[in-house]
Amino acid sequence: MITSKTARNLLNFILFQVGWLACVLYPGLATVGLILVFLGLHLALVSQRRFSELQFIGFGVVLGGLMDTLWFRTGVLALDSGAEVLAAPPWLIAIWAIFMTTLCHSLGWIGQRQWLPWVLAPIAGPFAYWSASQLGVVALPNLTISLVAMAVGWFVLFPLLLFIRKALYTELET
Repeated sequence: MITSKTARNLLNFILFQVGWLACVLYPGLATVGLILVFLGLHLALVSQRRFSELQFIGFGVVLGGLMDTLWFRTGVLALDSGAEVLAAPPWLIAIWAIFMTTLCHSLGWIGQRQWLPWVLAPIAGPFAYWSASQLGVVALPNLTISLVAMAVGWFVLFPLLLFIRKALYTELET
């Protein structure tokens, strides 16, 4: 494990950014495998509470996957290929897994200000999906409706995830 908090946060941030970009540019099972490797590196080098953090990651993956599935099923989000989606694809679930690692590390600072998650999440969350749409992996069928729905979803889910971390996984507080 890396002892420097700054170095751990930097590695966590890099793993997330590279993982997100890999999933968006190369959506497929090979990239899901890469994310599993990144998660292993994260747990080995960054995480100080591996079991608790793995539980928290799993919790967030389920909630995030359900939100993305809802968006696919309601037409807020679509695959750029036009294929019908019954559930969030594996590469998107992988993004949720690698994203969840940031909530205890490189993005942990967001939860230190009570108002910040409520302001930042409705902007940053939809921006990530819009960015993915610009790279051609997903589509936002009706841009305005999609972005508003995502802003509402992130307005609810992101603070909820931080609350869950604080209430159920106090040992993960930054």
